[in-house]
Amino acid sequence: MARRMTEQDEEDLRNELAQLKLEHRDLDDAILALETLPMPDQLQVKRLKKRKLVLRDRIQEIDDILFPDIIA
Repeated sequence: MARRMTEQDEEDLRNELAQLKLEHRDLDDAILALETLPMPDQLQVKRLKKRKLVLRDRIQEIDDILFPDIIA
């Protein structure tokens, strides 16, 4: 049986979500800056993109917890 989420749990998740979204946007900027260089470090770009995917997955996970699909 799933444990009911407390208000503190929900607040913690919302804070984590906000931080993850901010980091995700920051990575967009970093990737764009690297890609505009004459000779971008492709390994670094790849690492940043991989980190961005990890963040996206966690963002989706938290969204699913906070806003579950309710089938009526």
